[in-house]
Amino acid sequence: QVQLQESGPGLVKPSQTLSLTCTVSGGSIATTYYYWSWIRQPPGKGPEWVGAIAVDGRTYYSPSLKSRASISRDTSKNQFTLQLSSVTPEDTAVYYCARGTQLSTNYYYRGQGTQVTVSS
Repeated sequence: QVQLQESGPGLVKPSQTLSLTCTVSGGSIATTYYYWSWIRQPPGKGPEWVGAIAVDGRTYYSPSLKSRASISRDTSKNQFTLQLSSVTPEDTAVYYCARGTQLSTNYYYRGQGTQVTVSS
């Protein structure tokens, strides 16, 4: 069974870059054709798809975050990473990594999530 685990700092200061890593076990991010996504859920709001990386390494982003988001991967470690630059308090959310077949908040497997707070 596929398992995903997010890791990264829980507190980021405004204007800095948020960096999160998703470690995947039970399935390779480089050989199985799925989208490996980042999804976030701000407090009191619904989930928001941030972006994804595909098995061929292509990346896709939400139009609203495209200018600030970057997703990369390390296939040797079976990990993929989200970097979100110039963060503001509006980026405060629980961030999830997930595996799915759509570029959306739909998923088959998802990590337990990690809280990221943007505050000085």
